[in-house]
Amino acid sequence: MTAAGAPAEPAGLSIGAVLARLRPEFPDLSISKIRFLESEDLVTPRRTSSGYRQFSRQDLERLRYVLSAQRDHYLPLRVIKEQLEAIDRGLEPATPAPRLPRSLVAATGPEPRDFAASTEVRMTRDEVLAEADLTSEQLAELESFGLVSIGSDGYFDADAALAARTLGELLALGLEARHLRPFRTAADREAAMIAQLVSAQARQRDRHARERAEETAASHAATVLRLHALLVKAALRRELGS
Repeated sequence: MTAAGAPAEPAGLSIGAVLARLRPEFPDLSISKIRFLESEDLVTPRRTSSGYRQFSRQDLERLRYVLSAQRDHYLPLRVIKEQLEAIDRGLEPATPAPRLPRSLVAATGPEPRDFAASTEVRMTRDEVLAEADLTSEQLAELESFGLVSIGSDGYFDADAALAARTLGELLALGLEARHLRPFRTAADREAAMIAQLVSAQARQRDRHARERAEETAASHAATVLRLHALLVKAALRRELGS
């Protein structure tokens, strides 16, 4: 029985309410991710007579455990499920500490937030040339290969300026712009693959659909580039015989 005048504790939380409570801790969380975890039997909310999900406080904590294990320890769902089963049986799950440290894994690639559009910075061509230590001819050649682009407003944004500076570092090593063109080709191919993965989500008749698709694409892109970095690292070891 609740105290006089105090609101009664709700019977359960809707999936939207669960998302609202967990998203401050897990910004990349989405309703589709919660549904996926349910489909994997990691959480089993009860259903109302109308078929709506009702999550209990225990369900909420269970989701927090799963998401923390993925984010902080990179545990696969199979291992997380085994740990939850151990907890359900009153046991202490094995510590995930022996796995790779988060700092080591995270260092191999960008985070989803790194894919947000950089619209706050607008630089002139002369400013980019000075920032990247490039000649006008070098920048023009890089533009001709699609390696760096100026905006429709006649300015370069922060990403373009950073790309120009990075490309300038590679040119200083003796590479030529034509040697760097495969990077653009590979980037286009990877972007097309990621766009295909979120195309159905982007086409939903929902004013927030595109925003959600962009968030999902950023998460996928971060995963792809982490893999890319690890593959380059392994290939370099092979090339150098180490």
